Amino acid sequence: MSGGVDSSVAARLLADKSQDYNLSAVYMRNWDTRDETASDSSGCEWERDWNDVQRVCKMLDIPCQMIDLSRQYWNRVFEPALRIWETGNTPNPDVWCNREIKFGALLECLRDKTAWFATGAGHYARKAWSSSTPPRPLLLRAADPIKDQTYYLSSILEAGLARALFPLGDYTKAQVRHLAHQYELPNAERAESMGLCFVGEKTRFANFISSYIPPNPGPVVREDTGQHVGTHQGLWTFTVGENARIQGMPQKMYVSDKDEASNTIYVVPGVNNPRLFRNLIRISDWQWIWGADPPFVGQGSFRGTAKIRHRQEEVPCTVMIDEKGMVVDIDRPEPGVALGQVVVVWDEAGVCLGCGLVAAAEYVE
Repeated sequence: MSGGVDSSVAARLLADKSQDYNLSAVYMRNWDTRDETASDSSGCEWERDWNDVQRVCKMLDIPCQMIDLSRQYWNRVFEPALRIWETGNTPNPDVWCNREIKFGALLECLRDKTAWFATGAGHYARKAWSSSTPPRPLLLRAADPIKDQTYYLSSILEAGLARALFPLGDYTKAQVRHLAHQYELPNAERAESMGLCFVGEKTRFANFISSYIPPNPGPVVREDTGQHVGTHQGLWTFTVGENARIQGMPQKMYVSDKDEASNTIYVVPGVNNPRLFRNLIRISDWQWIWGADPPFVGQGSFRGTAKIRHRQEEVPCTVMIDEKGMVVDIDRPEPGVALGQVVVVWDEAGVCLGCGLVAAAEYVE
């Protein structure tokens, strides 16, 4: 439980099935601003969250405990992400948090305490079982297409998915909020949290990261003309596809590429500039949810859908598997395809297959 409305309603829905489950709650402390600032000046988000978890659990009459996973989060999610940002690539820590922490370190802790367990979570996703013998877990989209979180769950392994329960999978966000009021949960009016957990909602991302990565100034160059149009303070300060906010230009300039070797950010004019679009994506570090005997291997290619950002619409694609790995050829060229981004693939039946990282991307007619 996080202290938010979604996990609280999920807990209540599971509590309604108390005859099926011996239910208890876990709050993960993954980050504390005081660990970095050595003061309370910025507030203590985790203490407020933990208080809400305890209030809800008291109402539901279920035990709860806090497990401190901040060290594991730092070592397995945050520090690796910092190294990737420093190179100019674009990681997604929320995807790795699900694999490494929620369905990784947490399961390791719980495994030491009980012989068998399942984990219920407030994610918007659904799970089914294959018709094979033995049946294997399938990760499916949630009923609410806007809140669907299978993108963020795409890196978890089959063993973790097999133990997962997603009580909110058949509900929309509006329905969940209504249930929170119907159940008279003490946090029913709590605002929805947005953004990376370690940045918070009042801090600009660039300002936060600059406290961990020293400035590394370099040139900003127009890709189409070679003109030097500005100076950046580090490749990590802009993402491919982002408005570069360069003053004095006749048109808005957008980041089209980065070059780590020369520490250069390239820009082009206009949000619809063809240089911003990519359709052929080479994938590295691909991981199937079914790590053993994954589907489609040996077929050479298959049709499905893909996306590189949570808020992006899934795009029909052809996935090709060759001796070098995997290539995703999306039917509609997309802007803002950045190295290091997480690419998630679903098959044509809507089953999430896994994810990998953008290693290279280009536009091919």
